[in-house]
Amino acid sequence: MTDRSDWEGRIGRKWADEWRRTDRSFAGLTEHLLRKARGGSLDRILDIGCGAGELSLALAREHPDSTVVGIDISEPLIAAARERGGNLSNVSFALADAATWESGGRGPDLLMSRHGVMFFDDPVAAFGHLRSVADQKGRILFSCFRDRRENQWADGIAALLPTGVQSLPEPGAPGPFAFADPAYVGGILSSAGWRDIQFEKVDFAYVAGAGGDPVSDALTYFLAIGPAAAAAAELEPAQRSVFIDRLEGFLAEHRDGSIVALQGAAWIVTARAA
Repeated sequence: MTDRSDWEGRIGRKWADEWRRTDRSFAGLTEHLLRKARGGSLDRILDIGCGAGELSLALAREHPDSTVVGIDISEPLIAAARERGGNLSNVSFALADAATWESGGRGPDLLMSRHGVMFFDDPVAAFGHLRSVADQKGRILFSCFRDRRENQWADGIAALLPTGVQSLPEPGAPGPFAFADPAYVGGILSSAGWRDIQFEKVDFAYVAGAGGDPVSDALTYFLAIGPAAAAAAELEPAQRSVFIDRLEGFLAEHRDGSIVALQGAAWIVTARAA
């Protein structure tokens, strides 16, 4: 299972290298988050687990009178975000853990995250801390994956692995599908002091490959980062070769012209501090 040290080291470096393809795969979901953020006055925005900064930068461009801070525990990802945001004066990035981050002044009135909140070791404590640093009238808005079976990019690829090979953490453990159950997430947020908790289902096209050879593009992407890459790296050479052949065929079945798109399914979760 990927842990904090991985994100701070080799995994973080790989994701930093792949920010262009990652941004592309989540583009549809990002637009949903930005639309939800447009309601109400925004002065100070915190982007939790900002990665290479796409959401922070989009928020800074859409809300030029707001101050945006993106935080992440991965130094390579923060470095990539800072490089991308060099021309925007209202956004900054900090190497920090959301579970202990302090604003140093007035708290944010909007806390956002695109799939960056499912990895806390103690989610109740982390969300409780975030509520404590939020503005009194602050709100939180984040996305997380729904059940793996609703996410074709994960469930379809997991089925290609040899029997007995686990591509994802056990249910309830920190990981991409840790927040799939809304009752579980609602309990965490409620215990942490958040109120008016709401869940919205969002389906989006997870664009894994594009260009002249989108199948090859998607194949190298899935073998570079994510659960499939981690599982494939642990296979014996013969098993890995079979898996890659299966994966290539699976991706070819989902080619649509110049793209390979797979079904993505997420929750968009909102709550208020007061």
